[in-house]
This record gives sequence, structure tokens and C-alpha cells, in this order.
Amino acid sequence: MPDHPARILLVDDEQSIQTLLSYPLRKEGYDVVQATDGRQALDRFAEQAFDLVVLDLMLPKLDGLEVCRRLRSTSSVPIIMLTAKSEEIDKVVGLELGADDYITKPFSMREFSSRVKAALRRVEMSRPAETAPDEAPLVVSDLRIDFSKRTVRVRGDEVQLTFVEFEILSALARSPGRVFTRDMLLARIWGDAAYRDPRTIDVHIRHLREKVEREPKDPDYLFTVRGVGYRFRDTDG
Repeated sequence: MPDHPARILLVDDEQSIQTLLSYPLRKEGYDVVQATDGRQALDRFAEQAFDLVVLDLMLPKLDGLEVCRRLRSTSSVPIIMLTAKSEEIDKVVGLELGADDYITKPFSMREFSSRVKAALRRVEMSRPAETAPDEAPLVVSDLRIDFSKRTVRVRGDEVQLTFVEFEILSALARSPGRVFTRDMLLARIWGDAAYRDPRTIDVHIRHLREKVEREPKDPDYLFTVRGVGYRFRDTDG
């Protein structure tokens, strides 16, 4: 366990939302740093290390999508996006840019707390002390997954995966040939499938294919099982 409370960057331009969310977070013992626009968020992020970013979509100066894109270009920090928009395109764009999760306003504090705790649990699980050091790397053709080091190499070159991408790839690769439904993967990564659109998995799978496949539209490793979900190639195939 880290020797300091988890530090959360809370980015929202509405003071009422800042107050509503920061109070329970601090009550839980988290260190909350606030930002009220996109540029300030990037400045705050550059000043210190964070365990989680809670990021509103609609922000002045730089919107949440652009902030997300810039953060993800340099960091794998978990990002939960907040949006008052319910349109599917907004959720998908956020995920495409690297957000790990999203919550649509209005939401309950129970749901918000659950999402934050789940994200921070994933951070803790990804620390080296929490991995299984005796698990041998998996090598399939040009793909090498080192579970203990949480690294992935394709044709000898290391590729950078987000926490969620690595967990999805690991779940599938550890059970080659087994078909996982979207809900099964949601439960495996987030602890449950509540509040989450199963198509979230589709976006992360698309990202994974772009990073590990020679031809994402004709994959060698990550296969779609129509109407069901996804599977990893049989290791003897």
C-alpha cells in the first residue's frame, strides 16, 4: 500500500459540483486538488503526481476531451470523465481518447464513490508489489505479454497500454480460445457491469487491436465472436 493518501485531480468549472464531489472524497481520506478549466488542469497535473483524474467534459479554455487527449499522450493515470451529455458519441469519443471510465450527470454519490474506489483499486493492483512475480510471460507468435512486469512487446518493440487495455488483454490471453462476453469483461475489470455500457469493451478492444495487431481489421490475436463477445487465439493455432 502507498504511504500517502491517494491524490485525485478534480476538474470541473461548476463550483457546486466541486463542493459536492470534493467533500466526500476528502472525507474518505483522499487528497483532492481542484481545477476549474482545462489549462489549469494541465498545469496542476504537471506540478505533482496524481493517482486519478476526474474530468468534466465541458470546460472553458480547453474542453475535457482535449485535456484527456493530452494527459493520455504522456501518462497512463486513470481518467474518469463526467458529462451532462447522454449521447453515445460523447461517451465513445472520451473512451477513444483514453478515458478509462465515464459517468453521466446526474449521478448518485454512491455511484460516484463506487467508480472512484474501483479506479483506485485498479491503480493499487497495478503496482509491482501486487503482481504475481512467478507467472511466466506468455509468448504467442510476435506478441509477448509479461504479466508480472505488466509489459507487452510486439515484434520486439514495447507498446504502451492503459491499465484497462492490459487487463482486458491479460484476461483473454490467460484463457486462449475461451469466449468472454462483454459483461464478463466488465465485471473482470471494473468489479461489476452496473451503470456501464457493454460497448465500452468494444472501444478498448479496438484500441488494443491498433496497438498489437499487424492488421487491426484482420486480427491475429483478438477475435470477435459475433453476438457473444471476444476471445484470444488458441496458443497452438
